[in-house]
Amino acid sequence: MELNKAIIDCMRQLRRRLRDEQRLDIHLDQPDAVAAMLAACLHSADDATQALGRQLASLTDAEPAPRPAPPTTPADRVRIYRGQRVYA
Repeated sequence: MELNKAIIDCMRQLRRRLRDEQRLDIHLDQPDAVAAMLAACLHSADDATQALGRQLASLTDAEPAPRPAPPTTPADRVRIYRGQRVYA
């Protein structure tokens, strides 16, 4: 894969965010650096990190895996107590 300035800049920003958020140490010279960054973006709760992951995927023509749906619980097992959800 050919790396240009836009891809490298995006990877640098994403690398910093992932290091701060998830304590991941991904080096830009790793052969699977793009795939590792995209996989880590799926596990991020930060919208800015996810947006950078989508940008990197579009720049590299890589397909990001779909984000898994949050687990659902039956409605009869969820109560609201003092404004908070309580699972029975």
